[in-house]
Amino acid sequence: MKPRLTKEISLKSFTDFYWLKEELQYFCRENGISPTGSKLEITNRIATFLQTGEIIKPTRRPRINKRKVAQKELSLDTVIPEDHRCSQDVRAFFKTVIPKFHFSTYIQNYFKNNIGKTYRDVVNAWNEEEERKKDPSYKKNIAPQFEYNQFIRDFFADHPQNKGKSREEAIKAWNHMKKLPGSNRYNPSHSCDEK
Repeated sequence: MKPRLTKEISLKSFTDFYWLKEELQYFCRENGISPTGSKLEITNRIATFLQTGEIIKPTRRPRINKRKVAQKELSLDTVIPEDHRCSQDVRAFFKTVIPKFHFSTYIQNYFKNNIGKTYRDVVNAWNEEEERKKDPSYKKNIAPQFEYNQFIRDFFADHPQNKGKSREEAIKAWNHMKKLPGSNRYNPSHSCDEK
């Protein structure tokens, strides 16, 4: 059974079980740890606290002068800066070039990982990704913090075992799996039927 999340929990028990972000944030508030940031950042802060007793402060990103950014004229030659923000202005610019543009995870990661390239490169990356999506075998990458989404995808990809099963059955399997210790990845050898 899943243990309670208290400061007496062992690091192994903590890492063995699935925790909702709300549970992690509640633990942080109770123990003087910052509850802000992504689920992965919060999990790492709690793991450090359980292992060493140390309370890690979240890293602060420098504030950006929005007026300064808004005044700059955007073009295909605009260079991606180190402090790039996926703002409404940036979205509006890209919609003039790509009418169906939105900040997909792929494009957000492209901005993060390609500092110094231009908005023209972003347009090319968008178009390349759209071409890849046309391939029937294409699967969008799921970031590690989205364990539920990955589990559901893998559940339905297991055709021999789950062919014809409903989304409700997939969710029931997820709810069963996340109560077990260890990985929350879909595993066909685990029986997902709750007794």
